[in-house]
Parts: sequence; C-alpha cells; structure tokens
Amino acid sequence: MGIRYSKVEGKFQREIVLLKSFPCAYGKCSFCNYIEDNSNNEEEINEVNLEVLKEITGEFGILEVINSGSVFEIPKKTLEKIREVVYEKDIKILYFEIFYSYLSRLDEIINYFNEKKKVEIRFRTGIESFDNDFRRNVYKKNILLDEKKIKELSEKIYSVCLLIATQGQTKEMIKNDIETGLKYFKAITINVFVDNGTVVKRDAELVKWFVQDMKHLFDNDRVEILIDNKDLGRKIINRTIKK
Repeated sequence: MGIRYSKVEGKFQREIVLLKSFPCAYGKCSFCNYIEDNSNNEEEINEVNLEVLKEITGEFGILEVINSGSVFEIPKKTLEKIREVVYEKDIKILYFEIFYSYLSRLDEIINYFNEKKKVEIRFRTGIESFDNDFRRNVYKKNILLDEKKIKELSEKIYSVCLLIATQGQTKEMIKNDIETGLKYFKAITINVFVDNGTVVKRDAELVKWFVQDMKHLFDNDRVEILIDNKDLGRKIINRTIKK
C-alpha cells in the first residue's frame, strides 16, 4: 500500500491521512484521476482506513482527512474510528473535503464530531476556478456561481481549492481566482496542475510566470501552494494509490 499518512510542519502544520471511500458522488471532473482510489468494497475500505488511522499521534492537535470524494462517501465504521481517534488524541481542528452538492448537510458532520467533545470542523471544497465558463466547460465541474452564491458558500466553507496553470487559462483568470478566493474565504489552496493522464494539460509557461511573478503569495499566511502533487503533506500522497 502506498503512503497514506503524513504531516506538514511550519505555518500549515497538521497531520494528514488519505482514506479510501466509496465512489465520488459527482466523479465527472475532467482533471481528476484521484477517483481511481475509490472502491465499492466496504470491507476493504475499512480495512485500509483503520490501519491508516493508527498512525495519528495528535501532536499538532490538527488533522486533515482527505479522500477521493467527500466526507459523506466515507463508510460509517471509518467515521466512527476517526471520531474515536479525534477524542483520544485530543484533536482540536478537523478538516474534511466536501462537494458543493453536500452544502445542506454539513451540520450532520459537525454534530457527529461534537457529540462528546468540542471539535472545530473546517470544510474544504474544490471550486478550481471562479470563472464559470472555464470551470464548467473545461474542468467539467458543473457548478454555477454568482457573487451571492460565493458569499453564501464562504459562510459554510473554510477554504477553497483552486487549480491553476492548465492549458486555456490566462494570467488574468488566475489572478482573479486568487483575489476572489482571498476576498471571501478564510484560506485558499492553490494547486499547480501536474499532468496526470487526463485530458487537462499543464501549461509550463503559466507555471513559470506564477512562480516568478506571484511569489509573494508563498509568504501569505492564508495561502497554501502545492507546486507539485508530491509537495506538502497531501503532497506525499499521490491519490492514485491502490492497495
């Protein structure tokens, strides 16, 4: 089995686990090969996940749980174990991924993990771009956002993930995405695209421009940047990992 546990030290310190889950409820994003890690075998999913969760130490009091989909695709047995570990290791902040369509159900997760102890739940979601046309027609993520919806989203979501340096993007689009993310959300994660066998391709010139001309973002306490999918802690993790 590939690496499914890691930790990030420094300004974004946390422990990270990559768990298996049921298939992503959406599963149509053109850039995503992460869903290859999904499974319909609940026994296998739980077997892998329960071993991974043994790695958690609680040293930072912050845990990020990622899976190839949303927290709502994680089996009940695994969720029970996550909660048990969170309580035992005195985790104060817990990150989960969610897809946009689950926005009305976030309280289910918040209430579940706050049943016996106070835990701050922070949700992340992949918006990829605030350009509706590019997001829907190139990334095939069929979400339509206007300013009102972005504001409503920011009231429920702690941070958004942006996908940059793909062919067809422009510098202006990327700048606007970053500005919009920082305007409305507490934090953003910028993922610099790495070719992964999908139809979406990396734009090397945009990568060069971003690293040179947007380097001030690397010092921004609200911005986490993944230049390579093996970079930060979640970096360790190539999400096409299979058992």
